[in-house]
Amino acid sequence: MTSALLLTVAEARERILASIHSVPEERVAIDDALDRVLARDLRAVGNVPPFGCSAMDGYAVIGGRAGRTLRVIGESRAGVPSELAIGAHEAIRTSTGAALPAGADAVIRQECVEADRDRIILRADVAVGADIRHAGDDFAAGATLLRAGTTLGAPELAAVVAAGASDLWCACRPRVAILCTGTELRSPGEPLGPGEIHNANAVTLWALATRCGALAAPAERLADDRAAIESAIAAALRRADVVVVSGGVSAGPHDHVKPALDSLGVSQSFWGVAIRPGKPTWFGSRGGCLVFGLPGNPVAAYVTFALFTRPALLALQGSSPDRAAQEVAELGVPVQQDPSREQAIRVRLERTDAHTIAIPTGPQGSNLISSLLRADALVMIPAGTGELEVGSRVRLIALPR
Repeated sequence: MTSALLLTVAEARERILASIHSVPEERVAIDDALDRVLARDLRAVGNVPPFGCSAMDGYAVIGGRAGRTLRVIGESRAGVPSELAIGAHEAIRTSTGAALPAGADAVIRQECVEADRDRIILRADVAVGADIRHAGDDFAAGATLLRAGTTLGAPELAAVVAAGASDLWCACRPRVAILCTGTELRSPGEPLGPGEIHNANAVTLWALATRCGALAAPAERLADDRAAIESAIAAALRRADVVVVSGGVSAGPHDHVKPALDSLGVSQSFWGVAIRPGKPTWFGSRGGCLVFGLPGNPVAAYVTFALFTRPALLALQGSSPDRAAQEVAELGVPVQQDPSREQAIRVRLERTDAHTIAIPTGPQGSNLISSLLRADALVMIPAGTGELEVGSRVRLIALPR
């Protein structure tokens, strides 16, 4: 694999996204919608809030000057509104979120009155509209709250429920099969023999796929055996929309993934990206199934998933990969460029009012999982000679967690 044959990160992403087909949509209950992608625009069923209400604990009154004495004629509580209407010399005690009684046009906070049995003396002026939430202040009935392609997190689900929806149209979850190759791999907690390591990629890739809204089965561990790898990939191609294979995609004598894929009729789109870490990344397809061959080193697998597999999973569900946060930051330390490859540096971010400073998390070896623990994002260092100086502006890519 010579550098002349390597694609840039942008070229590789372009080829991947050109292979995408949309998955179907389905109705999803609110309780099952976290991390799902909305398939249709969502509009508010009714006003939020649905009625005028108090923003504070205090008294519903008619706005006016301080010094007035008002008679308290009742109470309006959240969920138990008062049926009384107030006049110019009356007030109704109210709590936060309680419906505003008829006749009231303001709320005076309880700390701004002097209470004496069934009367209050106003110690402050009360402007009309003070501490009132009007019906539809947050959003009005019929308003578009969320666009198709939105990934549903906690704030989005809160808006969905407040807007009166009970279920949603979401993209079906892409089915992902994960295969981890390597005779040296052992399950979590399993005792290690000479030359063996625990299979960190299995849970990492499963978690990343799940966080992208995919339906990912637990990863399958495979020894470096051509027949076993080919059989497992064949089964994965039959059951999945996306197959992710970690390890075995280089050119060594025990790297059996590429010949297995070729034997199974998986068409290669590219093998090799000018990126560090992640140079041997492989991508292809058979029918509608996408196949990613990711490096075996844990950080390289993580980074290439973030750069290539995540955008594909989002696009399958109708979400633009460009919606993932991309910012520009300034380097907090100098970084040596690689003449032939772009570098994906794990960084922590320090934000000021005017700047976002990116500082590498430490040594950047593709086996150093510790470099991910402290990372807030990836910084993309362009290929080149020399050194990027402190303050150089660099592109950030969100790092999935």
